[in-house]
Amino acid sequence: MAKRPSAEQRREFGAFLSSRRARLQPREFGLPDGPRRTPGLRREEVAVLAGVSISWYTWLEQGRDIQPSADALARIAKVLRLDRVESAHLFALSSLDAPQIAAGGGLSDGLDRLVHAINPIPAYVRNTRLDILAWNEAIADLFVDYGSLPPHERNTLRLLFLYPPYRTRILDWEQMSRGMIATFRAARAQALDKTPFDNLVAELSDRSSEFRNWWQDTDVKGFDEGSKRMRHPNGSIIDFTYVALTPEGRPDLSLVTYIPRQPSL
Repeated sequence: MAKRPSAEQRREFGAFLSSRRARLQPREFGLPDGPRRTPGLRREEVAVLAGVSISWYTWLEQGRDIQPSADALARIAKVLRLDRVESAHLFALSSLDAPQIAAGGGLSDGLDRLVHAINPIPAYVRNTRLDILAWNEAIADLFVDYGSLPPHERNTLRLLFLYPPYRTRILDWEQMSRGMIATFRAARAQALDKTPFDNLVAELSDRSSEFRNWWQDTDVKGFDEGSKRMRHPNGSIIDFTYVALTPEGRPDLSLVTYIPRQPSL
């Protein structure tokens, strides 16, 4: 049986529902666009479309101590047009069939050797908390020599907000940082032990006003493939395609590679 969510988890659950509801356009559901006090669909509209009672759905957004069924959550997710990551996040916050993923665990010798064999393609391995566990020379040249840092500082979020060179090397730093927070938020909701995540949130909230403000958002996203523009330490600007792969049997780890594309002129 799933563990019942805490009061804080229920608050996050309600805020997430509210934020997803606010981004919907009434006309997409055949509803009138007339004047509304707040953007998006009304609570009663979501309830009717999902086939649940208005008062019950209202209690969900208010963070009341009620446990929705998987079927009800699936219908709500469909109405709110949640993608795969958002749907998983909704279920995780409800503590109902939440994916149980640990953030820790050792690194196999084969995976460690693979990271180095990929060189000169920049690559590293990290866990769901975004701790960097193994890396090759090419990625160290691009970002930082992770071996020169204490282990607790080898964390993508920590480096984004507390290591100044990241701001100059990542050309779309704010977009990347917000996206990484969204990835971290989704991973935290699915973690068996949230304490390591919460400790990092507390530290970054204390030391970075940007992180503290952006952490209040509700966005979640996966991290599997995308693009990034980097300023190499030699001064050149390089476009990369990053690809993150999950090793078989290790959902707590990702092998992240940065494949160079066409240098900017």
